[in-house]
Amino acid sequence: MSEKYKCKICNYIYMPKLGDPDNGIEPGTSFEKLPDDWVCPVCGAGKGQFTLFE
Repeated sequence: MSEKYKCKICNYIYMPKLGDPDNGIEPGTSFEKLPDDWVCPVCGAGKGQFTLFE
């Protein structure tokens, strides 16, 4: 689970091992398991604006 996902709008990196605790996403939550209404905590972009980042 070392994948990272990058927001195409603001370059925020979502790391599943860290989650997004400030928005109720537990560490270890894969990108695919994020709620459909989850948005980038920096710019508010939807999940569709993220790409796999290596």
